[in-house]
Amino acid sequence: MIPWLDPEGPPWFPPTGRALSDPNGLLAAGGSLAVDWLLSAYTRGIFPWFEAGQPILWWSPAPRMVLLPSRFRLHRSLRKRLLHASWETRLDTAFATVIAACADRAEGTWITPEMHQAYCDLHAQGFAHSVEVWQDDTLIGGLYGVCLGGVFFGESMFHRATDASKAALARLVWECLARGIALIDCQMHTAHLASLGAEPWPRSTFEATLKRFVPSVPPPERWSPSPMDTAALATNLRAWLKEAPA
Repeated sequence: MIPWLDPEGPPWFPPTGRALSDPNGLLAAGGSLAVDWLLSAYTRGIFPWFEAGQPILWWSPAPRMVLLPSRFRLHRSLRKRLLHASWETRLDTAFATVIAACADRAEGTWITPEMHQAYCDLHAQGFAHSVEVWQDDTLIGGLYGVCLGGVFFGESMFHRATDASKAALARLVWECLARGIALIDCQMHTAHLASLGAEPWPRSTFEATLKRFVPSVPPPERWSPSPMDTAALATNLRAWLKEAPA
């Protein structure tokens, strides 16, 4: 039996060690998707995930799939494509559009209108960010997530051209290395993420890393579209793509 969280009360979550093993990581239900609830959850390694018609469900799966930016694998075919594609990567220029694109799936989505608005609220306060891949003025791929201190909690990605979501991930990794972000949380295991360098961690290791890199009261951070002018960014990003481990 999982606890029901009072949405009218202050944010509160049970210890993550009480999460169910089947389904893996289910911890609690109820509560709220307000910014203070979401920040309280993410600082503890907890995230919401539910479908339309369900109550808010909170999760802390074990093991936890994570990606250390220094261990990102840029395979030869992807490296070649990114170096030669006429794409531009941008930050936080179309956050709501990226979420909507991630939700646009034929098989259905857990990104309900309520969830969409919740992450837009986080973005407005400087806690959630998007990485976008553009071809001219067309958005062809991207991802979004929550960044608290030295950890980026990935939420979802999409692509409308082959490898465009991988291009977004490569830009995210580059940003993490440049900004001193130590860890990308990928939540659940997939073969695709594993092929790019992600690995499963025990919950204890993951939560110890959060305590080290996520402040108890994380400050918001604005990600400008680029800390450098476009030409300098392209030059530096291309140099990193050539050197990143395969």
